[in-house]
Amino acid sequence: MGIGSINSNDTMTHGLTGPVGKSTGVKKDIRFLKVETYAHYWFLSMHSYLGKNGDSYDRFLIRLREMYESINVVFQILTNLTHLSFKSSFYDLTPNAAKTPANFFSFFNFLNSNQANKLSYKTKYTSMETLIKHFKYFSEGTLVPKGFAYKAVEAPKGEFGVSIISDGSANPYRCKIRTPAYHHMQVMPRMVQGHYFADLVTVLGSIDIVFGDVDR
Repeated sequence: MGIGSINSNDTMTHGLTGPVGKSTGVKKDIRFLKVETYAHYWFLSMHSYLGKNGDSYDRFLIRLREMYESINVVFQILTNLTHLSFKSSFYDLTPNAAKTPANFFSFFNFLNSNQANKLSYKTKYTSMETLIKHFKYFSEGTLVPKGFAYKAVEAPKGEFGVSIISDGSANPYRCKIRTPAYHHMQVMPRMVQGHYFADLVTVLGSIDIVFGDVDR
């Protein structure tokens, strides 16, 4: 066992996620959960890495492998984007629109074209009804139905979630942001048991705490 070692019981007790929780062998990655599927991860070939000893070295290796995995994910997405195509006639509303398919990146050229600028100008700056609707939307907001909702993503440091309670108005009744730093800070007394004061630097770096999150 290395510096700052913990076990799976500590992960469950303190709510550890991300590389800190994976270093103990607990396989929890929101990107692979069917009930919390988001983004495009299910259509990509990617891996999630686990540790055995739950020490600082395991957490270091997991973070290092996650960086290589991020490069793999970005490469796959860019490859898929270059193979996608769309018909420019779908966006061009003129009667004599071109019927030839264009590359995906041509869509950005369309956004800068005169046709897109004309459409935006006509609907937003010359129509009084559209301007009033635009003003009311940003001044009053949107009425959200009553209820509770929680959504989390797999951030590099761990589970990052937001819980919100609505009372039916445009302003949230309560909003709570769950960051992994606060939960990881609570397990530090367990990690530094039996170690020297100098080992605190290694332990702190391995869990990658953001003190701004802890203060908040």
